Amino acid sequence: MSLDAKTRMLHRAAHELKDGMFINLGIGLPTQLVNYVDEGANVCLHSENGMSGVGPLVPYEKADRNLIDAGGGYVSRLAGSAFFDSALSFAMVRRGRLDLTVLGAFEVAMNGDLANWMIPGKFTPGIGGAIELAQKTPRVVILTTHQDKKGQSKIVRECSLPLTAKKCVNRIYTDMAVMDVLEDGLILKEVADGLSIEDVVKATAAPLQIADTIVHF
Repeated sequence: MSLDAKTRMLHRAAHELKDGMFINLGIGLPTQLVNYVDEGANVCLHSENGMSGVGPLVPYEKADRNLIDAGGGYVSRLAGSAFFDSALSFAMVRRGRLDLTVLGAFEVAMNGDLANWMIPGKFTPGIGGAIELAQKTPRVVILTTHQDKKGQSKIVRECSLPLTAKKCVNRIYTDMAVMDVLEDGLILKEVADGLSIEDVVKATAAPLQIADTIVHF
């Protein structure tokens, strides 16, 4: 049975969550990765609101109302789960204790700049923890749709929206492609099944280098 674009993207991005890693999943699509962790992978998921050892999302009718992730989704506990206040949670981030953070995005620039917290003129609760996660985590991966609801590319030459952090992004996963950020721009590494390299290039508002071998996912 074929997978829809969103599910395929989540399955592919979940391979970033490798055995032994301490990982933060940002609000939005990234929090859904908790349900796609490879079987047998011993990863510890961190939520900035004060939990480590985050388990799979659970439906409302089965939820413990006290257990939520940073995006307000109901989660479960795993053996060894721990709870702590925001001060300790952000101390973990600021000390570089995380191995990986997966964040959503409004825009990602070809040099790795990230804008993911504010669209001027629209309500925002604040920048939250994204600014520190993006700056302090050794590897920052973006999980987002390739285009916004108006069909505009989120992958751009330069961000036009307020920045979360500069030159912080290492890799981008979208429903269309996988791209790495290099010193001299973006390189296209993988393309979603049913799409061509030309489809991705046309949908992207930044120049793309093309890897010698393109993998389909």
